[in-house]
Amino acid sequence: MFRLQVFYLLTTLLILFQSAESFGQVMDTEESSDQLVVLWTSDDPMLAERMVLMYTHAAKKQNWFSDVRLIIWGPSAKLISENQDLQRKLKSMQEDGILIEACVVCANMYGVTEKLRELGYEVKGMGSPLTRYLKSDAKILTF
Repeated sequence: MFRLQVFYLLTTLLILFQSAESFGQVMDTEESSDQLVVLWTSDDPMLAERMVLMYTHAAKKQNWFSDVRLIIWGPSAKLISENQDLQRKLKSMQEDGILIEACVVCANMYGVTEKLRELGYEVKGMGSPLTRYLKSDAKILTF
């Protein structure tokens, strides 16, 4: 009887130890990515100002993430090329260390490639970089 109790105790401890170790590994994995990539596609200026740019900027300034990137894709390219208030916000974000990238194909479709480059954004093919971000441990938000 005593041997059976010892067996159950050791088995229970082993299961608990393995569960705790697995939990620790999951937690380490969740905390291992310190990169935020925000994919901004909307042409809604209120959404841009009150959500997209506000959270993205705070994520960097508050040190929620050490590496913060904003990708301008689709209609947001035209919006940022025309909206000076948003341009000022993005300039401040760049000064605080946020990398701003823009899809060259989208920018070309809207005829704003040179304007985006003048604003200091890295305008390039974004299919491969976005795919790398998606396959990495980066946290991806889309708006």
